[in-house]
Amino acid sequence: MEFLQYFFWIALFIIFYSYLGYGILLFLIIKIRRAFGLGKPFKGNEDYEPHVTLFVSAFNEKDYLDRKVKNSQSLNYPKEKVTQIWVTDGSDDGTPDLLRQYTDVEVYHRDERAGKIAAMNRGMDFIKTPIVIFSDANTDLGKNSIREIVRLFRNPKVGCVSGEKRIYSKEADSAAGAGEGMYWKYESQLKKWDAELYSVVGAAGELFAIRTELWQEVEPDTLLDDFMISLRVVMKGYTIQYNPEAYAIETASANVKEELKRKVRISAGGIQSVVRLRSLLNVFKYGTLSFQYVSHRVLRWTLTPLLLLLLIPANFILALNEGLYSFGIFSTLFWCQMVFYGAALLGWFLEHRHIRLKVLFIPYYFFIMNLSVFLGFGRYLKGNQSVNWERAKRDVGTEVVA
Repeated sequence: MEFLQYFFWIALFIIFYSYLGYGILLFLIIKIRRAFGLGKPFKGNEDYEPHVTLFVSAFNEKDYLDRKVKNSQSLNYPKEKVTQIWVTDGSDDGTPDLLRQYTDVEVYHRDERAGKIAAMNRGMDFIKTPIVIFSDANTDLGKNSIREIVRLFRNPKVGCVSGEKRIYSKEADSAAGAGEGMYWKYESQLKKWDAELYSVVGAAGELFAIRTELWQEVEPDTLLDDFMISLRVVMKGYTIQYNPEAYAIETASANVKEELKRKVRISAGGIQSVVRLRSLLNVFKYGTLSFQYVSHRVLRWTLTPLLLLLLIPANFILALNEGLYSFGIFSTLFWCQMVFYGAALLGWFLEHRHIRLKVLFIPYYFFIMNLSVFLGFGRYLKGNQSVNWERAKRDVGTEVVA
């Protein structure tokens, strides 16, 4: 029983640290550094205006391309210094032909569909500018996004800049939409602190940029291209910085089923990335980056979901030994777990009946996030996760930035 108690407290600490403790620790470190005049963010030079390429790899995106091209044309940056490149490999819905109607868009197309990363690897051969900005076809960019990204490259130590992902919300959000929106707000704050401490741990594929010279071709079966590309830039001695003023907005997944589909793929890609980037675990070589990588990414994709599962029977045995209804420390924590998972189950039940209580969205979304890790791990072991994205259905309705 003593061993079980040790296991329980260690597991509980790791779980708390993964989701909240790391954020608290980061906040304290940043406050202390600021008190000593350290870690002030690099502001860059607003007059710095290098030539850039907006790079979109797209598969059957005809419903989004007109809006995307016009959004890109309207950005606050000298038009003569922006090149738009679209790689549309495999598209058979007329996407490449529609894009060719725009005189300022370069289109590169092959009939064969080999996945997003294959299209990116091929498309990089056409990049002539010192900075390449990656963006998804179904996102809108903030008016000053290019300017906000490139000014951070004035710092020669910066090899990659990540923008912020924002979610369109509606007055009557689904659990997927509200949960995803709240999750990304929390992630955005962690990224700000990560960047101030040293480096962000991975860029968001909706909007990020790298120095073209630092591009390293990625394995064709890679699932999280944005994560692998950006982390390999950092492994070369540069940093990833974060600028929330450069942002991409997209609608949330249509429902939790669609969000789970997306999360499972991300989880499978996360586990693949941990294996391929295992050298980043060497704290003696990468120092602060290793600490950030393990704390912010590795634990969430590996150990923490398993401990969440094991904590339930361990807590139950300890609560029985103490007295299940004694309201001691173990019985109280056990019933707290039951209330939390009960709230997640109730959120699922009500969501399927189109009854939405936002107070239940957090436990529900949290449960879905961790369930996706187990399902993603199964896919990774089986090796049956295709590199071709199965697009999740997106929500529709009145759009408000979340």
